[in-house]
Amino acid sequence: MNIENICNRVVDIARETGRFIKESGVKGELSIEEKGHNDFVTKIDKQSEQRIVAALKEVIPGAGFIVEENSETGRSDDYNWIVDPIDGTTNFIHGVAPYAVSIALIYRNEIILGVVYEAGLDECFYAWKGGGAWLNEKQISVSKATSVEDSLIATGFPYSNYKYLDRFMDSLYYFMQHSHGLRRLGSAATDLAYVACGRFEAFYEYGLKPWDVAAGIIIIKEAGGKVSDFKGGEDFLFGGEIIAAGGNVFNDMKDVIYRIMVEKNGSENK
Repeated sequence: MNIENICNRVVDIARETGRFIKESGVKGELSIEEKGHNDFVTKIDKQSEQRIVAALKEVIPGAGFIVEENSETGRSDDYNWIVDPIDGTTNFIHGVAPYAVSIALIYRNEIILGVVYEAGLDECFYAWKGGGAWLNEKQISVSKATSVEDSLIATGFPYSNYKYLDRFMDSLYYFMQHSHGLRRLGSAATDLAYVACGRFEAFYEYGLKPWDVAAGIIIIKEAGGKVSDFKGGEDFLFGGEIIAAGGNVFNDMKDVIYRIMVEKNGSENK
């Protein structure tokens, strides 16, 4: 299996789908549904996912799928695609960028390919295992910053899971005082891609799903960055929480998040 060739095919699929999404948004025929509190889906999400799934079945016949809108539910023991047809649906509904197509491929438990196509700026970020990270055919790398003090931090606000809201607000308070600033774009896949190319130094969020982060994880790693959960462990794909940062600032970022989001909770429960 030539993973680079597969990645190139997925890039084409993501770009074609992203252009379909953008054109559909201009037409304004969205048919919005609410799956849960502040959790929206449109007919364009569903149509886009169906298009992506059909195309990916041609790329690796027999591969399984983990997809947001449940258009395909079969999983494989080996290869599985993880797909978010529109990461940033709320942005899309309101005509605001960014919103992105996110596609990743895992082999058993390892992410081996990731593509994030941000439709608003026509930017495609992609990586495959051992092949580096790329943005529109140009290789990218993470920021060289060495401390949180010198970093622009991205995050995402909880929209339904408010379990850790107090600690999350404490983290915002800290970063407002001890970094270059905070940004909340509304698309975790795009946030991760922006860390990979050095626009952000770091990103953290809780309450995420695997399709939000899978593609961005390998893009960051291939760009020289690091990823963990809030405890510094490896449960960031299915565990619902993630820290991602350039390699030089990662430990500083991880220490801050652990102190505020994990350690503080432990002391409060004693």
